[in-house]
Formats: sequence, C-alpha cells, structure tokens
Amino acid sequence: MTEELTTCDLTCPSSPTASEKTSIGPNTKQMDFEQPIFSLLSGGGKRHQAADSEGTTSAAGTTADSESGIFSGEYEVCVEHDAELDWFCGTESKLICSHCAIVGSCRRHTVTPLATRVTAVRNQLVDVCEKMQLQALRVEKFINQTLTDKEQKLQVAASSAREQVLAQVNAARDALEEEEQRLLEEVQREEERVEQCLLTQKAHWSKALASLTQTRSGLVHTLTHTPDAQLVTSVQEISDRVEEADGVGEPCDTNQLSLKADCSDSKLLRGLWATAVLLGPNAYGSSLLSFDQRTVSPLLSLSEDLCTLTFFYKKARQSLPYDPARFDCWPNALGSLAMSSGSHSWVVDVGQSGAFKVGVCYTSMERKGSGNETRLGHNAQSWVLSHYDGDYSFCHAGKKVPLQVARKPQRIGLLLDWPSQTLLFYEADSSNVLHSVTHDFSAALLPAFAVTDRSITILH
Repeated sequence: MTEELTTCDLTCPSSPTASEKTSIGPNTKQMDFEQPIFSLLSGGGKRHQAADSEGTTSAAGTTADSESGIFSGEYEVCVEHDAELDWFCGTESKLICSHCAIVGSCRRHTVTPLATRVTAVRNQLVDVCEKMQLQALRVEKFINQTLTDKEQKLQVAASSAREQVLAQVNAARDALEEEEQRLLEEVQREEERVEQCLLTQKAHWSKALASLTQTRSGLVHTLTHTPDAQLVTSVQEISDRVEEADGVGEPCDTNQLSLKADCSDSKLLRGLWATAVLLGPNAYGSSLLSFDQRTVSPLLSLSEDLCTLTFFYKKARQSLPYDPARFDCWPNALGSLAMSSGSHSWVVDVGQSGAFKVGVCYTSMERKGSGNETRLGHNAQSWVLSHYDGDYSFCHAGKKVPLQVARKPQRIGLLLDWPSQTLLFYEADSSNVLHSVTHDFSAALLPAFAVTDRSITILH
C-alpha cells in the first residue's frame, strides 16, 4: 500500500519557507498506487518498501534516503514557492512542493510523497524485470527443447511423408499401367472382331453381288434374244432365276460391324478423370448458370438471383403469363446455358428436400401438357437423378435404375463431358460418384431440374 492524499488532507503552515518545510506526516490518508509502466525496462532490483517518513532536508540542500531509493544530490526547487519538489501530483503527473499541494495550482489534486512514488515505481520495475526474466527462461526453453525436438521430428515426418507419396504414386502408376494394358488389349480384340466381321460381310456380299449380276445378265439376254414362242415356254426357268436372286436378301448395317463403345470404358480412368475435374477450380462451373425464368413452372417460385427454386403448394400457386418455353403442368425448370461441346459441371444444393430431380434434357423437349413427353426422366429426351420417398434412382425413357446411396447428399454435382458423351452424377462433399451414363447425345443439352418439396439451389 503506497501513500497518496489530496490537498484537503494537508494542514497549511502559517508562513512556509524552504528552511521550515517538513514532509507530510505519517497520519495522512493512504490510497493504492497504480501507475502503468510505458517504457521498456531491463535488469532487476530489490523491491523497495515504502518508508514510514520521507527523508529530512539537510542544510546543504541535499536529500539522502537510501530506504526509498532516492539518490543523494541536488534537489529541484519549486519556481513559484522556492521549496523542494518532494511531492508528486498524480492528477497532472508532475513534481510539486508541499505549498503547491496546499495553496497552489495542485490543491484538491491527488498527491503522493515523492519517496512513496519512487518506491512504487521501483517496485513496478522489479515486477516487470522478474516477469521478463521468467519469460526469457520460457523462450530459452522453447528454443533449446521444443524447437530442437520439433526439428528432429520434422525430418522423420518429412521422410515418412515422402515415402507415403512415392508409395501411393507407385501404386496408382501400377494400377494405371495394368488398366492401360487391359484396355488396349480389349480394344485390339474388338478391332480384330470387327475387321473379321467386315471381311466376312464383304466376301458374302461380293459373292451375292456376283450372283445377282450373273442372274440379271442372263435374264437380260433371255429378254433380248429369246423368240417369243420360246420365251413363253421359259417362264418356269425365269421364275427360278428370279427366286434365286430374291434369296440374296437386302444388306443391312448392324452393331456387329462397329466397335463397341464400352470396349474402352474404365471405371478407374473415369473415376480419376472425374476426380481431377471435381476437385479442380471449375467444379462449380460457370458463374453465369442460373434458372431460365421463362421455363419455370407456375408450381415453383424463383428467387431474385435466379438461383433458387421453391415448390408452391396448391393454395400458393402463382399465375404466370403464357410462354412457349414454360412447363405448365409439371414442376420443372431448365438452366440458362446450353451445352453442345467441351466439359461442363455444376452443383445443386438439395438441402433437406425430399423430392427433386436434377439432370439434363434436349433443348427441344416438350414443355406443354401433363404427358410423359414433358416429365423429366420419363422420355427419351431427358436424363435425371431422382430422389423421392427416400429412394434415389437414375431415370431415362421411363426406365429407373435404383441407386445405392450410403448417406443422403446435401449437394449433388453433375459433370457432362461432351467429347466422351458421358454424364456423371456425384456427391459434391465427398466427390463420390453416384451414377454415370454414356450416351450418343445428338443435340444441345440444358441442365434440367424439378422439385416438389422445399427448395433447391444452383451453387457458384
């Protein structure tokens, strides 16, 4: 506890002089001293205890008080009262004499004996130095122990990480090399099969062509060189030749004469390709993709940013102006960007919706009426992933393929690769492929959506 007081606690002498000046007695009012240290300090020192009385003034004008820590020397004198500056004004943060505190400019201010003030400051310095010393010890320990240990562990961890990377890359490389060999052999076998079919067909139809040519030539000769009487008696012979020609049949193109599209299909390669795209910067596709408001069914509500569809229940359905592009019966909507080349991906937040469809359809898909031609997944012009009544399925041309989904996805991504004619559905949070389909798309496609529970949103 240090000593502070206000001028109200001081008793003013009748005629104070510098020689008569004495320090304020020990019966003055005491207050806690709290003053922050603003300068950087170093070193340490012994904590000083506040003296019961301030040092006495010597005739030579010096102050000696080893207890308080005030060093001996010439003391400063108050210009106004010609008295020693042995008090400190906390209000104005300056040195004053006792007369300034009693009758001068610092009356009614909070004042402290200078020795008490010095003792408190020195004690604070000691505290700061002790804290710095403890902090220095902690820093030294951190450098010598923690960082050194971390450095040693870093080398071990880095070596282990390198080994893990090399092991994974080697495993992937081996798997890819095996898959490459398998696919190349499969393509080679398929090519040889088709070549053999083509040779067989070519030989067969070349023989048939020669037979037809010979038969036709004979009939033409009969027609032009046979006398009428002989011609009418050769009807049976002519009929046999015609029947023989009819037996050749009509040539037709079949799938056996073409390379099978799935001969180069690889789940491994497709997964690697999809992962590279899905984890890349373009996984969310174009920022320009939104719902085409012209196509939005009156059963749905479209947000102002054109990115969220909300299902309207019957009592809240809206009346919209006629538009040939709008679905008028089913709760469908289409995306704003058509796709006919390159690779495209987009992500839909399905949230807690219990009934929705996401996929693609031809731009020419029918929009009016309640038939299957306007129902996503129930015609040959649309391909969608459907979620209804807790089940997930892939729908196209009215056929459903049940999907095994381990957990309900919150976000579903779609990836359309036009060069490979592949449409892929995946869970955006884990990049797990839900379903993929390869189809010979013959016209431009649009993103297609439907919702009959809550909302779905196109994410960017």
